Amino acid sequence: AAAPALALDLDQARNQGAIGERADGLVGAVSNTAAADVAQLVQGINDARMDDYRKIAAQQGTKLDAVQAIAGQKQIEKARANGWYFMDASGSWKKAK
Repeated sequence: AAAPALALDLDQARNQGAIGERADGLVGAVSNTAAADVAQLVQGINDARMDDYRKIAAQQGTKLDAVQAIAGQKQIEKARANGWYFMDASGSWKKAK
């Protein structure tokens, strides 16, 4: 059976301001009242990213949180360059200009 298609993909969600990048390399819903499809997308993206981060940490013999921190920094730089939301150090969502 085919998996149901999500109403949004990651780039659409970021462009619409529904999802932002976090310093731990994961994404989050910008709104506390995110729609079900946004919450589902966040969960799926984060599950896939964590799988990747675990593999990288194991291959490099480094800590998972170190891999996440590097990935998070890169994702926030990408968010800033593209005008997407990102979470600042205080835990607040900011829209890149």
